[in-house]
Formats: sequence, C-alpha cells, structure tokens
Amino acid sequence: MIRFSYKAVSKEGKPAAGIIEAVDRKSAIALLAQRGQFALELEETSAAAPAAAAVQESRPLFVSGRIASRDILMVTEQITTALRAGLPVLQALEIVAQQQNKPPVRRILEELAQAVRSGHSLSEAMAEYPTVFPTLYRSMVEVGETGGILEETMQQLVRLLSREHKVQSSFRNASAYPVFVLTVGLISITVILVWILPQLIEALGTDLTALPLPTRMLMGMSHFLLYYGWLLAAAVAAAVYFFLRWKRTNSGLLQWDTFKLKVPLLGSVLRTLSVGRFARTLGSLTKCGIPILEALQVVRDTLGNEVLARQIDHVCEEVKAGSDLARPLGQSGLFDPLLVQIVSIGEQTGKLDEMLLQAADTFDEQADSVLQRYMSLVPAILILLLAAIIFFLIAATLLPVIGMDLSVFSG
Repeated sequence: MIRFSYKAVSKEGKPAAGIIEAVDRKSAIALLAQRGQFALELEETSAAAPAAAAVQESRPLFVSGRIASRDILMVTEQITTALRAGLPVLQALEIVAQQQNKPPVRRILEELAQAVRSGHSLSEAMAEYPTVFPTLYRSMVEVGETGGILEETMQQLVRLLSREHKVQSSFRNASAYPVFVLTVGLISITVILVWILPQLIEALGTDLTALPLPTRMLMGMSHFLLYYGWLLAAAVAAAVYFFLRWKRTNSGLLQWDTFKLKVPLLGSVLRTLSVGRFARTLGSLTKCGIPILEALQVVRDTLGNEVLARQIDHVCEEVKAGSDLARPLGQSGLFDPLLVQIVSIGEQTGKLDEMLLQAADTFDEQADSVLQRYMSLVPAILILLLAAIIFFLIAATLLPVIGMDLSVFSG
C-alpha cells in the first residue's frame, strides 16, 4: 500500500485534507470518490516526485502556436459557465476543449483535462504553462480549489481578464492611427527627397550653389539617402537591437519605465491604468482569501511598470515590519491619493477587498477618460508635426521654380 497526502473538496464545496492509503494513484482517487470527495491534490508522502514534473510526464501532446489573451478570456468565461451549471472541473475542461476551433487552445485544454484526470489539481496543471496562465491566474485558481470557491474565483478572473483585454484593445486602437499617420508621412518624405526633388532640380538645370538654402539642405539630405541610405538603415537597425537588449536588463528596464512615467500624456495614462489595475487585482485577491503579503507579490507582476513594481516591494517590506498598507503607499507619491485613502479606510473597517473593488470601477472610468484624451491628442499632434515637415519640403522644392519665374518676369 502507498500513502498519499491529499487535498479534496466535497460535493457541497467543503475543503478536506488528510492521508489515504491505496495501491496506486487511481485507486486513491477512486476511494476519495466513494467518500463523495473530488481530489484536488494527491501526492505520495514518501519520495514523491514534484507535482509539476508529474504533470509534465502525463502530457502526451506538444502545445504550439500563439494563444492570445482574447482566447484565454473566452476559455475562462466558458469554464466559469460550466462550473456555474454544476459540472465538475474535469467535465468542464473536456466540454470546453471540444468547443475550441483553434488547435493550440484545444490541445492545452485537453492536456489540462488529462492532468486533472490523473489526480492533479487544475492549478498544478496550469503551472506547466506560465506564459499562458500567469501567476495571478494560477494563484486565484489555487485559492478557489483550496477553499472550495473555484466558481467564485473564476468569476473574479473573468472580470479581471475582461478589463485587461479592454485596456489592451484600447491601446491598440489608440496607437493604430498614429502609427499609420507616421508611416505614411515618412514614406511621403522619403519619396519627395529621393525621387521628386532630384528630378525637379535636374529639370531646372540650375546650379546647386544658386539654390535657396532650404533647397540646398534638402538636396544634401537627398544625396545622403541615395548614396548612404543603407548605412542609415543599418544604424537604425543596430540602435533598435541594442535598445531592446538594454531594455531587458534590470537597470535598463527601470530607466525606461521611469522615462515613460515622465512623458507628457503617456505618463498620466500609464499611471492611471496602473492604479485601476492595482485596486481591482488586490481587491480580487484579498476577496478570495489570499493573505495581503502574498497578494501584493502577485499584484507586483501585474502593474506593467518596474518603478511601481519596486515600490510594491518596498510596501511589502514595510508591511512585514508591522506597518499598515496605506502609509508606504502614500509616502511613495506614485499612487493616487484617493487610492491611499480608500486603502486606509478599508484597513480600518476590515472591508479592504470590498472598497478596493468598488473603487476599481471609478479608477477604470478615470483611466478610460484619460485614454480617450490620449487617443484624441496624440494623432492631432502627429498630424500637425508631419504637416509642418511636408509644408517645409514642398516650399523648399518650389522655391527654385518661383525664383526662376520671377527672374524671367523681371528680365
């Protein structure tokens, strides 16, 4: 007989844990089922292999292909619906897997179902896919399994993922038009400098030294692009490469995130989004019963800015030393004063999770408003800038023609 330590949940949703003896893992799961308990975790008490390694051995398939955040949101919504209908986790995974049209999503759900079928919890199975299911996701699933409130935590996850998907979509929409305008403007400038301007000057047959200063400046840029354009392209590619490498370092990432927070318009957008994400994520985690220090560590990795993340590390150290949460947040100067006040009141009343979740809606509305202003102003600024540049190019191109006409007329 083999001794297994287990964590389970009853049909009524009550958690249970203990030791059970059985011939093998399948027999242990069957014994628990006879007791009316669904196994969440099952490990040999002697020389048990790590759960993650066992899950990996049970995977017969290789998951490849890109899985977008929209796919994970859709899958989470479907699993939540199945759980609300009263289906067990394993059956919910199998049914949702059958509904998927994308092979990578279907394969990963099938592998999750196989891992759960072999006796592992859903959070253990998800730990094998850290790029698909981040720490926040796995932590909330684990809490839901342990406390028998998986349906509730999955509903919280749907709200979090829906908000993140909305923010990402808004940023993509906000950047699409400026990128389009900038691309068209750069192509137009290149065409004028490389093709139109040289042909026009050649047709005029004018001595270069007799041209107006703006035209001579453009001709110099035109000659550089014609003969040394490859050098410029190589320099730009090298600069992008070294910038990306630098940004992957700790110091580079910190400096880059610091710079982003100081950029007009963009800095306020990022800060407001981070405040809303902090409130909603911390409120959801504490509502699910995750201790505040553990919740802060999870929140740290969701803020999307290393400056704010390191400030959360400082907050954790202060809380460990006996401080309340609001004081170090307020001292940082990086978080909204309203958020600090809400955290302070929530700690005093013992309703931190409720107040953070209620405030998250307000912060999200504020973030949407700031993002809308960003979407309105940035394209307008880019258009004005490109219009000024193109006006200068056209004026410098036409100056020789106007000069010739005036000389002919005066002659």
